[in-house]
Amino acid sequence: MSSAQLPTKMQAIGINKTGDFDVIEKLELPVPQTAPGNVLVHYGGVNFIDTYFRKGLYPIASFPQPLGTEAAGEIVALPTDDAVLYDEEFKLRGFTIGGKVAVYGLGAFAEYVSVPWAKAYALPDALSTRIAAAGLTQGATALTFVTEAYNVQKGDVILVHTVAGGLGLLFAQLIKARGATVIGTTSTPEKAAIAKEHGADHVILYTKEDTVQRVLELTNGEGVHAIFDGVGKDTFESDFKMIRRKGTIVSVGNASGAVPPFPPLKLVEKNVRLLRPTLGNYVYTPEEGRRYSTELFKLIANGDLKIRIHAEYPFTAEGVQQAQKDLTGGKTVGKLLIKIAQDVN
Repeated sequence: MSSAQLPTKMQAIGINKTGDFDVIEKLELPVPQTAPGNVLVHYGGVNFIDTYFRKGLYPIASFPQPLGTEAAGEIVALPTDDAVLYDEEFKLRGFTIGGKVAVYGLGAFAEYVSVPWAKAYALPDALSTRIAAAGLTQGATALTFVTEAYNVQKGDVILVHTVAGGLGLLFAQLIKARGATVIGTTSTPEKAAIAKEHGADHVILYTKEDTVQRVLELTNGEGVHAIFDGVGKDTFESDFKMIRRKGTIVSVGNASGAVPPFPPLKLVEKNVRLLRPTLGNYVYTPEEGRRYSTELFKLIANGDLKIRIHAEYPFTAEGVQQAQKDLTGGKTVGKLLIKIAQDVN
């Protein structure tokens, strides 16, 4: 389908105001016609950041605003700007009409999205749009964080809060593949079993066990080399009891709420490094995005990084509402997807 054949209207799921789950609604919007082009969306991935936009924790420039920040589909229009077409990094992407891509950018829960070319990542033939939508954001987050936030090394002992969600399972696999020991936390024995299947060496049931005590037992009182903490407020204080001297705490997310302000002197006791990175600043340049997405998709296509999909939800307001409720309610093990194009397998 060429850009000249695109419809003028499309369906999307989004919001006209911020608030609780019930502000999510079906929208009819103009198909975006802006450069550099459009992608026909097959699947959209559900992430905690979607809830932050919906609640107003992250700013929205104007309404109505489709939700979703990652998707995968096929290219239906390409850039026409000569400055883009002759850019060496653009040429390396190998984009073609009908080619499969995963995209990153707000507004993904729509039949069509238009994103800067640097935020569209070509898929290898062996990778489906379904798996790509499930793996892009969380996979790239885990990969960049274990490389740059804390460069995991063979022999390290790493703690992952929590380990059985979509992101936690990817952290476990990547950390284990580097020869490190993975300690994870989760809420149920069923989730613990899944985490162990994905590389976790030790799983602590925080609902029944003393996490600090168990971590110190497992590390002979020394603590772990690094902590990847997606929980936030509820685990932040205990992180300092479990990190070893000169260790690194990586604040990955705030599922339980944002970490409150604290004095920098808190880091002095053990010379702790503390980071609150974002994926966007690790794939900021086109070269970084291409390099990490290529590595990620290769790991997935080769079966070295397994993407566990918890459930697919319909492309309706109710479907997106339920996906966010399930995600924030701690009921999921793996990735949640919105199936946007219903005829895609």
